[in-house]
This record gives sequence, C-alpha cells and structure tokens, in this order.
Amino acid sequence: MVAHSSDSASKQSPDAHSAHDALVEAVGVHTSFPAADGSILHVLDDVNMTLRVGEVVAILGKSGSGKSTLLRTLAGLITPSSGAVRYRGEQLTGANPGVAMVFQSFALMPWLSVLENVELGLRAAGVSATDRRQRALAAIEQIGLEGFEKAYPRELSGGMRQRVGFARALVLQPDVLMMDEPFSALDALTGENLRSELMMLWGRPDFPTSCICIVTHNIEEAVLMADRVLVLGSGPGHIKAEVPVLLPRPRDRRSPTFEAMVDRLYAILADRDEAAAPRKGSVPGPLTHPLPDASVGGLAGFTEIVYSHDGQADLPDLADELSFEVDDLMPLVDAARMLGLLEVEGAQAFLTAEGYRWHLAGMHDSKEVFAELAVAHAPLVRTIVRALENSNDGALRDDFFRDLLLRGFTAEDAQQQLDTAIQWGRYGELYDFDANTGELILSEVAAAIAALLDGDLDR
Repeated sequence: MVAHSSDSASKQSPDAHSAHDALVEAVGVHTSFPAADGSILHVLDDVNMTLRVGEVVAILGKSGSGKSTLLRTLAGLITPSSGAVRYRGEQLTGANPGVAMVFQSFALMPWLSVLENVELGLRAAGVSATDRRQRALAAIEQIGLEGFEKAYPRELSGGMRQRVGFARALVLQPDVLMMDEPFSALDALTGENLRSELMMLWGRPDFPTSCICIVTHNIEEAVLMADRVLVLGSGPGHIKAEVPVLLPRPRDRRSPTFEAMVDRLYAILADRDEAAAPRKGSVPGPLTHPLPDASVGGLAGFTEIVYSHDGQADLPDLADELSFEVDDLMPLVDAARMLGLLEVEGAQAFLTAEGYRWHLAGMHDSKEVFAELAVAHAPLVRTIVRALENSNDGALRDDFFRDLLLRGFTAEDAQQQLDTAIQWGRYGELYDFDANTGELILSEVAAAIAALLDGDLDR
C-alpha cells in the first residue's frame, strides 16, 4: 500500500517550504529514447524540480515538450537516461511508492465494476477484502459516485469514468497525486465542474494526499489550480520558467490579476526558446528548425483574424474568443513567425509588413509572396528547392528527404514535416508532388526565387 503522511493535513503557503517538505525531486534529469532509424531522440534535458508538501504544481507546455514523459519519470514509470529522481530523499529504482496517477484516457478495466476498479490498487498491495471494500466505498462517496458502485465503465459518462479514476488514485492515500491532462477528454462544462470539485476537496484538511502535480497545455487550468507553474520549453524539453501563482482561492477567471497571470504565462509559452534562435551568420536547418504543423489555409485564416483586429491581437484574448486551446493556436503563431508574417512581443501579436503584403495580395501575387517567404525562412522548403536544383532532372523521390529527416525525428514527425513542406511548396508553386511515383518536381518559379534570394541566404 502507498504510505500516506499526516503532512497532507497541513497545507501551507508555497513560500513557507523547507528542505524537509520535499516529496519528489528531479536532479539533472535527461531522458532519451532510440529513434526508428537507430539514432537517439532527446526528450528531456537537465530538468531540476521539486514537488513539496502542501502545494499544487502545474507542468505547462506545448505538445511535444516532454510533459507526459517528465510526469512518468517523476512517477518512476520511466527511468531517466542520466540524473536522478528521488522520493523523500531516496533515489528511485522503480515505480515511485508515494505516487498515484490519473490519466487522460481514464484507463479503467471495462470488465470490472466501479467498486472493483477502485479496489484494484489496494488488491495489488495485499489489503484485506474487508478493509479494501471499506476504503473503496469511502473514496467513491468522497468523489461523488455513491449509488454507482456496481455499474460498469460502459454505463458511465466520461465525467463519471474520470471520477472513478480519481477515486482509484485517492483510495491509495498517496503523498503525490499526479494527473496527466485529466480533464482534456471531457466536455468543457464537465471538466470545469470536476476541476472545481477537486480543488474544493483539496482545500479540506482530510484530503488524502499531500501534493498535486498536473500536466496541462491549458493556461487557464494551470492558473485556476496551481500554486506554482513550471513552463516547459521544447527541443528537448527543459524548464523554461518557474512562475508562482499568488492568487487567493477560489480564483475568479474574470479578475484583472487572473487575466494578468494568464497573459504572463502565455507570453512565456509563446516566446521562442533561445536555443532555437539561429546563431549570427548561420542558416537554420530542417533538423534544428522544424516546420510548425500549420496549413496554408490555417495561416491565411489566422492572418485574416489579426488583420481584422487592426493588425494586432492579444493572443490569450484571441484564443478565448475563438475557443482555441493553446495547442491549437501555437502552431499557427509559430508558423507565422517563422515566415516573417507576424511578430510577437509578450502576449501581443503584430502583422509585419510582409504579413500585410501577403494578406492584401491577390490570388496570383499571394502565391508568389508565400513562395518567396517560404524559401527565405522555412528551412525544409529551402532544402527541398536546393536539392531539386542540384538533381539531374529537377526531380527527387520523397524517400530521400524522409531519410534525412529521420536523423532527427521519429517516423511520424518526419512524415508530418514532409507533408507540411509539400503543402507549402505546392501552394507557392515551388515544386509539385506526384503521389503515384512519390516524386517532388521543381518548378520554374522555384529556380527564379532561389536565385534572387541566394546571395542573402549565403551571407
């Protein structure tokens, strides 16, 4: 059974911590995995963090930043390639005995009833049948599922199934409750209700855990729940910022202080990592500067919206206005910045002169503007154009570029990079793609643009 400390009843200010409050620590954690082609994929780099008694910590980041890998590493489900994870000062060599997990996908056993699902961890820990049943029933009541003990997962709504997940974790009375995007699979209202109920339970002295750690990509969720937010940067994942949330509970998302905190986190999350900026005099490459997963149509719609806001927009307000999550909006922001269509200062986005030029151009001219910007600023598009120029007949199979991309990406990400580059290049009429033969074929437009820009790019 996971031991529960009496510390959970003494929640304290995040500023009042001492070294004795540390529950889980990551020290110089680096995590890598072998890629499909035998190379190494670096997921986490030099992560140092501590989870302490009496606090809620949110790990916030874009898709691909390593949030879930970090959470599973802290839980002892993934062994770091280097560095260490400690629980109450002892280095982990397996699953963390002080942690219980709640997953996005609910992860319930469909052939077991609600009561049997909640009892699973206790059964594995060897708790007697009588104690197991008593504790499981208490957890079911605490999480608001009384009357559904005999129901099966297929008979429950998504929100009720996630409640079972919470009850199954809390019945273990863990030191740390870890949650991986626990509300993202639910509709907005159900997620909001469940989140509010969880925070009400957290405020009670009898809540059976000492610390909560939640992985999320939702900035408002992080501000609503957390005492501290750790913002992860990408490529590989690293802690970009640690931001305390010093707002009283319950938190009002309409208050100016709440909105200011959302703006601050959005600005940190939207900012490019310093490591991603090209060194002076260097030309970014396709492995170091991947193409954001954004379509030309999506970019056109995004620049149209910013244009309609007088050429500038507050990104958090825009995301809220469009009912976007940050993962939906950020690829468009990153792509617009890469192509020079947009500049971002803090949480404010501004159309550049090139952004206005592309948006206001007619159909034919807009293709030419986009082609020019893609060759100048999108490394993979430029690489494809130059490779085709250097081939005998201006044509190469897509396998050539896919094999090169596999040196730095997983097979899935390499294909996404190639698909994006093909779409961007075809829109700009830089090259065409024959799906039957898998060949990319250079156009006359590409040669002219490459020649025009070649001097600037090589300086």
